[in-house]
Parts: sequence; structure tokens; C-alpha cells
Amino acid sequence: MNDKFLKPYNPQETEPRIYQMWEKSGFFNPDNLPERHKEPFTIMMPPPNVTGVLHMGHAMMLTTEDIMIRYQRMQGKKALWLPGTDHASIATQSKVEKEIVKKEGKNRHEIGREELLKRVEKFAQESHDTITSQIKVLGSSCDWSREAFTLDEKRSLAVRTVFKKMYEDGLIYQGHRIVNWDPKGQTTISDDEIVYEEEKTKFYYLKYGPFTIATARPETKFGDKYVVMHPEDKRYEQYKHGEKIELEWINGPITATIIKDKTIDMAFGTGVMTITPWHSKEDFEIAGRHNLDKEQIIDKYGKLLPIAGEFAGMKITDARSKIVEKLNSKGLLEKEEDYIHNIATAERTGGKIEPQIMNQWFVAVNKEFDHFGKKTTLKTIMREAVGESKNQIKIIPDYFGKTYFHWIDNLNDWCISRQIWYGHRIPVWYKNTEIYCGIEAPKGEGWTQDEDTLDTWFSSAMWTFSTLGWPEKTKDLALYHPTNVMETGYEIIFFWVARMIMMTGYNLDTIPFKYVYFHGTVRDAKGRKMSKSLGNGMDPIEVAQKFGMDAGRIALIIGTAPGTDSKISEDKIKGYKNFANKIWNITRFVLTNTEGFDFTQKPKILDVDQKILDELNTVIKDITLDMDNFRFYLAGEKIYHYIWHAFADIIIEESKAALNGMDDVAKKSKQFALYEILKNCLKVLHPFMPFVTEEIWDSLPHSDKKLLLIETWPL
Repeated sequence: MNDKFLKPYNPQETEPRIYQMWEKSGFFNPDNLPERHKEPFTIMMPPPNVTGVLHMGHAMMLTTEDIMIRYQRMQGKKALWLPGTDHASIATQSKVEKEIVKKEGKNRHEIGREELLKRVEKFAQESHDTITSQIKVLGSSCDWSREAFTLDEKRSLAVRTVFKKMYEDGLIYQGHRIVNWDPKGQTTISDDEIVYEEEKTKFYYLKYGPFTIATARPETKFGDKYVVMHPEDKRYEQYKHGEKIELEWINGPITATIIKDKTIDMAFGTGVMTITPWHSKEDFEIAGRHNLDKEQIIDKYGKLLPIAGEFAGMKITDARSKIVEKLNSKGLLEKEEDYIHNIATAERTGGKIEPQIMNQWFVAVNKEFDHFGKKTTLKTIMREAVGESKNQIKIIPDYFGKTYFHWIDNLNDWCISRQIWYGHRIPVWYKNTEIYCGIEAPKGEGWTQDEDTLDTWFSSAMWTFSTLGWPEKTKDLALYHPTNVMETGYEIIFFWVARMIMMTGYNLDTIPFKYVYFHGTVRDAKGRKMSKSLGNGMDPIEVAQKFGMDAGRIALIIGTAPGTDSKISEDKIKGYKNFANKIWNITRFVLTNTEGFDFTQKPKILDVDQKILDELNTVIKDITLDMDNFRFYLAGEKIYHYIWHAFADIIIEESKAALNGMDDVAKKSKQFALYEILKNCLKVLHPFMPFVTEEIWDSLPHSDKKLLLIETWPL
């Protein structure tokens, strides 16, 4: 027996060494796998943002994907898990800008575009290096030779190629539409970059001619000249659509127009509302349906414009109480109530979002275009890709399918331009009245490139195929696409998953992946979301240093069904550290009791031992079925219970006394059975706890010394 089993298992010493051994073997790269690995199996790693360090949500993602890839590799698949990172334009630039303000008291305009980009790129590279080292600590068996970055040369070419194609198809256009504007960050942001925060404020009931309207934002009401109600509201049936009424308002008399619209909620407030189309998405849509005027009240810095009269130039927060005072003095304030509502804030800057109508770049999702010989829309491509037929994407768990289709049905044109400097710059150039869109800059002098960059999701939407070399027709693209599984958090079903489906369908006329597997949020022991403010966060690297990463991995998986949030605690992880020790001790017992056994000759197996081998085979069949159907939490639990309770508590305990008093035939039968159970348990446990299983495997006295990493699954 190897002397190392006389000492306790030491994951801190073992895990880094084992990972280096895997990397040196080259088997993370599917090109180097043995001949039996033929059928491709592909996962594209959701690229972590280069904004800091990994958290337990990343650990859940990476563990789940590594389980999938290790299992499929053992099943003989040509398994490719392609890693990468995302430049995360707004988040990354915002971090660097905050540091510059803090240390130097300068904003980005004082620093200049070139210098800022140099600093952002340095920060991104340092963050990337930290993240990749963490991914390795987690045991991720991904192919580092194919690593990609959303802002690298090849991905940039893919982005410019797609932009040009969509522009020429009329699917990318520049126009005035309402967007999420961050006055603090001075850029548009996507819906997923919004955080809703609870705000205690006042709800005001105001006289608007013969009507009473209610609002929490009186500062937006200066331009309100349309009063809207449901056409079937009996209370207001005497008023006709398009009818004009004269009334006294904040800064004097105005003429208002009656608008009847079926989207009005008759049960909310008085059933009557005025609209501010420039500063509300819902009001913008109403104005669009009825071809109404739209007037800006608040500028891009959050200050009131001249339409506000005496309040012009004031910040919203300063002006609100003064506006209410004036309304009250004119007898237009009926009452006010305490009110709690959610307000939209920018995730990266904390600024309150102010919807604005702006000239931006958009992707048209409802526009019909010629697509591989037929007419369709981007929305149709997204809708038709998901389902239960052969060439459609299956969502796990399936109830997220309803959420997906609900989002698709309510999808509006996608604003893709951002007023920041870090990211893919929009490939459009201007010269006087000329506009040029191209993959490369136009020839000749006098051309100026668009200042804006693209929404990060635009480049990451191409992740499954740009990482394989598209727009070139590479061998990788032909072999590994469509990919097999996209495993990610359910909170980005819309922002990323749907857009990958859209971009792949548009560019390749296929699906990006066959399955979407959603994991939930990792929470603390009390079920609270982990955050800095609560101080309940858990660093996966500290978990590895304290308990070993194997323990952290299996603790994340067992008890966590797809799509459900999970609880993690040090006590739970500690329990699985004890499990790693248990496997180590089991191995010591088996190796001690099989010393001198001839592993090249299979002995006669007695019925009692054949029975326990058959029982293990039944357990493995059951686990394999779970693995094939993405029930990793059940598979992990079953192998854990089998090793601890069936193998250690029953089989080994019964063997202890029996081994000493057996004749030679019975002893050899028992030795063979114990060793076979150990070997097969290590194989089945390997995707969940790869480090300890590989370390033990390397010390077993079998003749074939190939890595457990590429061993055959035991069925």
C-alpha cells in the first residue's frame, strides 16, 4: 500500500498538484483525447465579467458545467468546454472611473479616451488573470488553448461582420426612441443593468380641469397636455376622444386633449391619467399609438428645462417640494399620501434612471426580412427555436419556457448603443451627409467614427459561434456547433439566452445549443442573498483553502434541483470534507486488505460477492439515468449515500471479520469485490469530486495507469 494513505487526506496540498497534472496531460483539449472519443459534446462557458473576482454563483455554474463535461468525456465524447471572459463594458469602465475620481479627482473627459482605455484594459487584464486562476482552483476541466475574450481580435471581427449584415438588412437602424438613461453615468443602459430600490415618497392627487389625476412625480407634469382614460369607463363617457378642454395648470392656462386608450387601468386611482411621453415608456407607447406630441421636461443631467418656467435649471430632488407648494397655492393639490414604490436605479453608478427619448442605435425585432430563402422576423426566429421537436431547444426546468415566450411576445426594439468608451465601437463613420457602415474603416480623409460603443450583450450574443472561429468556416465550427448545453443563471434568460438564440438563428440559420439548463441563486444558510452589506458572502477560493474544493463542489450540487435557489453554509461544506476523508479511509482499508492480490487474474466470484456487485451496478444504472437527464443533485446524493452507508457502513464492516477467517477462494472473491466497488465508486464520484478521486486513482495498483479524467464510465 502507498504510504501516503497512512496520513490524513490533505486537499490543500493535493488539489493544485492534480490540476497541474491534468493540464500537462493535454486532455482538456478534445483534439488530444484517445481514439474512442469521437462524437462531439460542447459547452461554452458563460464568460465571467472582468470586473473582479468569482463568487459562489460562479462556483455553482462552473461546478455544474464541469460535472457535465467530465461525465461526457468518460462516456467517450469528444468533450469541449470552451472558457472565456466578458469585457462587460459599463461595469468595467465604471470601476476604473470610480478609482480615478477617488485617487485623482478627475473625470473621464479630463483623462481623455485614449488614456482611459489604456487604464481600463490594464484593469481588465489583471482581473482576467485573477478569474482564470480561480476557475482552475475550482477544478474546471476546460480547454485553455481555445480561450476567448469578448473584446479580442476574432470576436471583434465577428461583431463588425454581424453589425454590417444587420445594417444592410435594415435590422439595425438609428432613431429617436425612449431608452433607460443614467444621468450619473451619462449613458443608456439595458434593462438587466437596472436595480429596483424601494423608495418612500408622497403620492399627490392633483386637479386637472374636471378630473383628478394622481402622481408621484409632479416635476414631470409641466408638459402634460393629454388626459387619458379607458374608452369603456362609464364615469367619463360624456368625454369624446380628441375633445379639447381648457384648464388651469402649473404655469398658467393650457388646452388639453382627451385621449381614449384601452391600456388604461380603470381600477387604478381615478382611472384618469395625464401622460409624459418623453419620460415614461408606457406614456411613450400611448403617444405612439395616437400620434401625439412628445416634449422633453428633464435634461440628460437630471435638471428641469425652460418648459418648467421658474423651476428651470433645478435638480428634480430640489424642485419637487417647491412645485407641490405652487400647486397647493393655486388650489390644484387635493391631497397627498405616503407612498412606497420601486424606483429604477443604475446597477453600476446608483443613479436614478430617467427615461429619455434619444437618437440611438436599435435592433428591429419585428421587421420582416429575407432569411435563408424565406421571410421572417428576429422575434419569430426566437419564438420558433424553443420547443419539444427534434431541432428545437429544450429548457430545463421546462416551466421557464413560459417565462421565455412571455418575454418574446412583449419584446420591443433593442437599444444597442452606449455612451461609453470601453467596448466594441460602432462600425459606422460619417463625412458631411455621408454615412458608411463597414467591417473596416472607409478609405480617404474626413471620416469620423461614431463615438458610441455597443451594448455588451451584442457581442456576447454571438458567443457560441464566434468562439469557434466564425465568420470563418472553421473545422471547430463544423464539428462543435450547435453546442449541446448552455448552463447559466435563470436571471439572464432574456438578456443573454434569448439574444444568443436570435443571433445564431439570424447568422447561421440554426440553434446555438440543444438544451438550456438554468441554475438558481446561491444563498446563505438563512436563505438570504449573499452581499457585501450583509457580510454573508462566501469566497470559493477561501472554501478551497479551508475545506478543499471537492467539498465545496459537492455541497453546492447536492440538494439543488435545476432552476431553484440553494443554501450553502460552512457546516454543509464541512460535512462533505468529512466525506472526502471517508473515501480516503475506505481506500486505505481496501488497499491494506488487497495487498498481494493478483489484479491481472479475475478469481472465481462467490454468489455473496456477485450480489453486492450487481447491487452496485443497479445503483450506477440509476445514477447514469439521472446524469443523462440533468438530475445531478440526485446523482450526487445517490453516490454519496452508497459510498458512506452501503459501502463503508455495511459492506466494509461485514468484510472486516470475514476476511480474516476466509479460505483462499472466498478471500480472493471478497478482495476482488471490494476493489471493483472502490474503482467504480471513484469513477462515478469523479465528476463531482475530481481531485480526491484522481489522487486515489493514481495510487491504485491496476496495470493501466491512465488518468481517471479519461477513464470509461462504468456501465
